Amino acid sequence: MNIACIGGGPAGLYFALLMKKRDPSSRIVVIERNRPYDTFGWGVVFSDQTLGNLVQADETTARRILQSFNHWDDIDVHFKGRTITSGGHGFCGIGRKRLLNILQDRCVELGVELVFETEVDDDQEVARRYGADLVIACDGLNSKVRKRYEETFKPDIETRDCRFVWLGTKKLFPAFTFAFEETEHGWFQAHAYQYDGDTSTFIIETPDEVWQRAGIDKMSQAEAIAFCEKLFAKYLDGQPLLSNSPHLRGSANWIRFPRIVCGSWVHWNDIDGKRVPVVLMGDAAHSAHFSIGSGTKLALEDAIELARCFDTYQGQDLEGVMAGYEAVRAIEVLKIQSSARNSMEWFENVDRYVDMEPEQFAYSMLTRSQRLSHENLRLRDAAYVEGYERWFARKAFAAAGLAEPPASRGKPIPPMLTPLRVRDLVLKNRIVMSPMAQYSAVGGTVGDFHMVHLGSRAMGGAAMVVAEMTCVSADARITPGCPGLYRPEHTEAWKRIVDFVHEHTDARIAVQIGHAGPKGSTRLAWEGTDLPLESGNWPLIAASEEQYLAGVSQVARAATHDDMRRILGDFVHATLEAEKAGFDWLELHCAHGYLLSTFISPLTNRRTDEYGGSLENRCRYPLEVFAAMRAVWPAHKPMSVRISAHDWVEGGITPDDAVEIARLFKAAGADMIDCSSGQVSKREQPVYGRMFQTPFADRVRNEAGIRTIAVGAIFEADHVNGIIAAGRADLCALARPHLANPAWTLLESAKMGWDVEWPKQYYAGRLQLERNLERERQIAAATQGMSPREIAARLLE
Repeated sequence: MNIACIGGGPAGLYFALLMKKRDPSSRIVVIERNRPYDTFGWGVVFSDQTLGNLVQADETTARRILQSFNHWDDIDVHFKGRTITSGGHGFCGIGRKRLLNILQDRCVELGVELVFETEVDDDQEVARRYGADLVIACDGLNSKVRKRYEETFKPDIETRDCRFVWLGTKKLFPAFTFAFEETEHGWFQAHAYQYDGDTSTFIIETPDEVWQRAGIDKMSQAEAIAFCEKLFAKYLDGQPLLSNSPHLRGSANWIRFPRIVCGSWVHWNDIDGKRVPVVLMGDAAHSAHFSIGSGTKLALEDAIELARCFDTYQGQDLEGVMAGYEAVRAIEVLKIQSSARNSMEWFENVDRYVDMEPEQFAYSMLTRSQRLSHENLRLRDAAYVEGYERWFARKAFAAAGLAEPPASRGKPIPPMLTPLRVRDLVLKNRIVMSPMAQYSAVGGTVGDFHMVHLGSRAMGGAAMVVAEMTCVSADARITPGCPGLYRPEHTEAWKRIVDFVHEHTDARIAVQIGHAGPKGSTRLAWEGTDLPLESGNWPLIAASEEQYLAGVSQVARAATHDDMRRILGDFVHATLEAEKAGFDWLELHCAHGYLLSTFISPLTNRRTDEYGGSLENRCRYPLEVFAAMRAVWPAHKPMSVRISAHDWVEGGITPDDAVEIARLFKAAGADMIDCSSGQVSKREQPVYGRMFQTPFADRVRNEAGIRTIAVGAIFEADHVNGIIAAGRADLCALARPHLANPAWTLLESAKMGWDVEWPKQYYAGRLQLERNLERERQIAAATQGMSPREIAARLLE
């Protein structure tokens, strides 16, 4: 098989040597624009996991790389005169030039042809010249091949906000070092690490607007370096900063990161009657921000996976190999890119977190990608995590006005079990059961089902349970099975449930009040979600004329000013009834395409009066409703607002808008913003994943300066601990986990080995659970490193 690799970076060289090793009879050529051994860059970083992959792929190359590595475990975060250290991270650094030299030498040993000082402008001409059966395009961020076939590859290239410069220094850093310095222009940060015996990489990054305010765009290279040396002098110990491109001016040397995502990585050409695939690899196919050190890692692992696919799909034609490669690799790269995006956005928005104390700032930075979780941090450095937990608990109990309880079994209190005071209400922990429609009311009246549903979950350890969206009038309901607070019997039925929660548990109970708007008059969920009733429909209303499901839903008419005054009165009446029922907390529903949401989103608000147009105008009516409710709701009781922080549709609400919406509700007296997203338009294209909506809560909390509730794919105690500890939200609301297990909080607390109060009637169950969990921990410790057969034998002893 003949293979031509366009580009002599890590991807091309490593794939070439792996394929040559696999089949020495193949002719493999790597074509590079630079001279032999003339490579650029400072150090690159690998994790221990990546090193393991290299050893499995080619031990000879891996050993040479390992001999050249500088290894470290610690991360140092320097912020506001403090240094916070976390260990156990397992990173290695190597000079980029040294890495490429090792790969070049290994290629020569195996018989790969290396062609230097050759610029490739036509991949098809290369395929013809070398009779290639396969062309690998690893020609970098500015790939000519990707540009030529962009209709196939469908690249999405986004130039990001920060400027960064890649420098070096002879100052040796014993840990991976992150240093944050404030100037009159804004914040700068340095990423520094040693990669060989006498040199460290020193990357400096700052938002473009800060870079311009500092005047670096007008500086020469020497002036820009002098500016940085002065700014980071206390970390450099008198050593200068070095550049490997001294001919560039300051403005040319500082670049903005291009985030590259391709829809496909394989294009097929007909070369003289033969179908030849052109495959993107490395930076040509994707980029991942340097803050998690993934660019070179991804390139090498691309090469490993494609080479592996030739064995996995042996006997199949090239189409099968290419399809298998894309199917496996695209998923893994998207995961890395998602984490890299989280990390990149954290560094782009450092000023969002600078009001945090150094302890929390460092924790937030360490967990910024959401791949490094609270328990993963504990595995790496238990002392660091326990110290942070003690610090966090002291702060939380003091803020709640409570005495900190003694440690349980010598362990500090996990962040998710710390209390929170909101106005006069104290929540015992950070777990909330989300409001979830149950469609089981009769004529708006809740019954025994709701008593069991809410009561059992209040007994299950959550700090607060939130009743499903409760409607302000009969025509405000989503379905005939939705509850209300518009008749006296509704209030009495709710009071029965609230009284049970207060009498038999130490949980609090909240109610979410809303109006379905254009999404009303539909069937029960199990009879057809969002489908209109077959009979007995009631008229619908929205900010503007609206049909939620095109050609299916009823058409909602645009609300008049008289309608708006009447509905506002309905919300006030429901608020008064919620107080009579004894609810502890009230949430206003302004999300998910329901009535108040239709005013906020530009997708559903096309009004030309004072309630349409700008974001402030679109929020005017929801704010009027909120203010009227806040005026009659007791001052000592909290109120939150649920918003759709992202419509996931072009032209809809964005996270930037969500911050402004939160500021408006904060000014109106809201205590918290419940940050959900979507369900406003069927054209939405959400990006799902673990904790996928938590970044919205993070932004709102730390930019708008208001407490938040995080929701969405939060299903483990580890998730909650990380979110709360990092200051991404103040509460976590879990929906589906509470449907599956009413005692979710009790179970997760037991798994963490923390004693929490159980209902006295269930105490025997707690003892049995704790014994079982302890037995599982003992077995896990005793069988660590054993094979499955050995574990089975041990269990049978």
